[in-house]
Amino acid sequence: MILTLDISTSCTGWCLFDENGLRDTGYIDLSKHKGMYEKAGRVKAELLKITNKSIVNKVVVEENLQAFRPGLSSAKTLMTLAQFNGVVRWICHSDLKVEVDSVNVNTARKTVGLKIDRKSKKKTKEQVWEWVKTTNDSDKVKIVWPYKILKSGPNKGKTRLCNEAYDMADAYVIGKCHFLLKK
Repeated sequence: MILTLDISTSCTGWCLFDENGLRDTGYIDLSKHKGMYEKAGRVKAELLKITNKSIVNKVVVEENLQAFRPGLSSAKTLMTLAQFNGVVRWICHSDLKVEVDSVNVNTARKTVGLKIDRKSKKKTKEQVWEWVKTTNDSDKVKIVWPYKILKSGPNKGKTRLCNEAYDMADAYVIGKCHFLLKK
């Protein structure tokens, strides 16, 4: 089994793949946890649960962002994400006892044939999710996307896709890329 991760300090999306494709997927919600160490402890506990159910031989993660782009994440945010990415990689190496590889997000999208329309009104994460949702239809295991029913406001009672779905979708793209590059 290959465990793929989209690591973030608010939510870490994950997918399990074997040679036949997707086997399981989910996310680790970190939004209620404070500080790097508390978040890392939560990720470690959840990764140990995942790997207790399935034998994982390798972990593949989305590579850190390498450059600051105005209008997106600040330099401070990029540094925090890079630190957390390193901590989670270390957890995978030391506690799961597996090799950890990384894949550049742009390489992953290009490898799987996902083209982001920069002129679209839809955000990149929405375009990735839509691609994964369509692509996953050919997998034996279908992704169960997290939704919530809005409890207040003008959209009360409406169903909305949870943000965690975007992290799951990114982990899926990393996994699909890994297997295509392996061939």
